[in-house]
Amino acid sequence: MFRHTIFLASAYNIRSRIAMNFVDLTAKEYDSIYKQIIDKCGVDINLSVHYIPTDSKTFNSVVKHDPYFKDVKEIKDLNTFIDLIYKDRELKGIDIARYIISKCKCTHLKLEKLTYFCYADYLSETNKSLFVDKIYAYKFGPVVSSVYKAYKKNRLGSEDNRTIYESFANKMARQSRIVAARDGLEKLISINKTIEKYKDYTALELVNLTHKEKSPWSNCGEGKEINKIMSDEVIKKFHKYEEI
Repeated sequence: MFRHTIFLASAYNIRSRIAMNFVDLTAKEYDSIYKQIIDKCGVDINLSVHYIPTDSKTFNSVVKHDPYFKDVKEIKDLNTFIDLIYKDRELKGIDIARYIISKCKCTHLKLEKLTYFCYADYLSETNKSLFVDKIYAYKFGPVVSSVYKAYKKNRLGSEDNRTIYESFANKMARQSRIVAARDGLEKLISINKTIEKYKDYTALELVNLTHKEKSPWSNCGEGKEINKIMSDEVIKKFHKYEEI
């Protein structure tokens, strides 16, 4: 009989649960592996540990023993396993955008503005970045790089009425992606508050907010294409002038 120690986590970037399977692991080996994961990824990661006895060393024997592991991707290298978890600790703007459109329908333009306001509100509240994307000053206001890349086929303009939305069934998956990030619960609370504050505004009304005198956008200058990166320093200093 073999005793399996299975480290299990969700890797949202590859849309799969992942696991490392160790057989007859000693307490010292366990402590070392756990410490490596925590040191790199933080103590608040979504990690569980399972102990299962089977008559084989293989992960397949675990799957046969317990169907809970049927769709789990086995990772055989510890560094790869840690890297996959670590990638989920940082959010991109598209992660926020996908959550937004699981809660309310948006045009591309409105989605850009809501994603930006989520970033600006969180930055102003915590002095921390919500996601890793760069934010640019475009003609119609702040634009988030990964959101623009994903939805640029939907024209970015105040006259565009086409909506972008996801099935509300995706809401929990999008929410879980945010919670898995560093300070995830804190970020989710802030995002929800921002969505509630701005969701009933039209795209043009949100553009007008970002175009107010002394706003971060106005301090970067108007551009028909990418003009300037809107730095955290500028957003923190001038965001108060564009709030409702």
